[in-house]
Amino acid sequence: MRVIFVASEAAPFAKTGGLADVAGSLPKALNSKEVTVEVFLPLHAKISNDFRKEMAFIGETEVTLGWRHQYVGIFKMNYDGVTYYFIDNEFYFKRHMLYGDGDDAERYIYFSKAVLAALKFLDLKPDVIHTHDWHTAAVNVLLDHYKNYDPFYDHIKTVFTIHNLRYQGVFDPFVLGDMLNLPQEYFNEDALKFYDSINLLKGGIVYADHVTTVSKSYAHEITYPYFGENLDGIIQKYQHKLSGIVNGIDYEVYNPSTDPNIVIHFDKRSLNRKNELKMHLQIKFGLPVDPNIPMIGIVSRLVDMKGLDLVDHILEELLQEDIQLVVLGTGEKKYEDMFKYFQYRYPHKLSARIYFDQYESHAIYAGTDLFLMPSLFEPCGLSQLIALRYASIPIVRQIGGLKDTVIPYNKFTGEGNGFCFVNYNAHELLFTIKEALAHYQDKSNWRLMMKHAMSADHSWKTSSKEYLAIYHKILGIKNS
Repeated sequence: MRVIFVASEAAPFAKTGGLADVAGSLPKALNSKEVTVEVFLPLHAKISNDFRKEMAFIGETEVTLGWRHQYVGIFKMNYDGVTYYFIDNEFYFKRHMLYGDGDDAERYIYFSKAVLAALKFLDLKPDVIHTHDWHTAAVNVLLDHYKNYDPFYDHIKTVFTIHNLRYQGVFDPFVLGDMLNLPQEYFNEDALKFYDSINLLKGGIVYADHVTTVSKSYAHEITYPYFGENLDGIIQKYQHKLSGIVNGIDYEVYNPSTDPNIVIHFDKRSLNRKNELKMHLQIKFGLPVDPNIPMIGIVSRLVDMKGLDLVDHILEELLQEDIQLVVLGTGEKKYEDMFKYFQYRYPHKLSARIYFDQYESHAIYAGTDLFLMPSLFEPCGLSQLIALRYASIPIVRQIGGLKDTVIPYNKFTGEGNGFCFVNYNAHELLFTIKEALAHYQDKSNWRLMMKHAMSADHSWKTSSKEYLAIYHKILGIKNS
């Protein structure tokens, strides 16, 4: 079986969020004697020269967007056992940012068309094309149209994964003819029409053979208006082809016993070394060195969906506790300024790094005792999975993927690997943090909880089997 992944970003080449982690690690997990997975990506300007040196130019073709004929260069390389193809066009991808330049509709419709053209040019016919989020949803729509007049595209099935329903690719309807070159029949309520616009993510859902999202709870939540982002009706209509599959993480990249990004390695038998990592982190982040003080970490985009308005309401009170808080990330100015302000007021308790650095993120996961993630909504979340892997106990809201992956601690049975709250309420969050801090003082139970955290299996092993089962289902292959 041949599966083609089409994504706007993938680690380690270009990354802005969790999509890149999935697109970079799931193909490797799926690759086997039974299935070959290859990945198509844009040749973004931010892809390093070290990677570019490993790429081979293998040909060029062109695509049509309205009246425009656009060059499609194709580069190829092998990385970590997976073949990657990069679509080259400097007009669209020689940018500082992957998204947000104002012509994203044209850029990613071009990319979708370029992938389909490249497959035909290379005579690379897959059994399944697996697309991700609105940026590549046009592949599903275009494939439906191309099948009407080009036999090359016959019998290709599609799987579409929604990583975050909030971002949908909603554009002026002129895009339908001017960029997609699709007939007017696609502008109706059962196709791309979305109020007076077109919605590419909606098209991805409608024209996919199967739709997945990144946790079982989120797949259920988005059928309701509160989480459905005005698409709950269409999701309910196609619920028969919707599955929720929890994301995994790459256990080779996130491995506390071998991770080159941390200065001391540890496993379940050497958990005391986390205190050494904590002291290293305290020095690095300019905080008083004290192995006994509980340290809380936040590695996040600093935006509303991450629950930071709750943190805003309780931060003054939280910092009265005997804790240290380290923050890494960028986002909305109000939250960046909030952490800067409280760092100024409490320099011995809070250290905020308003940027992102991969090395420092690993240091925070490994060196902190607790990891804070009070999200408003969370399709899956990868940070809590990484925190569990590094025995940093998550404090989360029971929503989406957080509900599916963090088991609330039960003081009577000793079961659980984190602390959870349900209602989106600032003082419920504060109460949960204080509860976790109280349990931190019981070192024997805390050590047991750390072992439970590290014992949880959030590799791609199980989830990749679920994806494989979906490929089998849409191809009519019986599972052995």
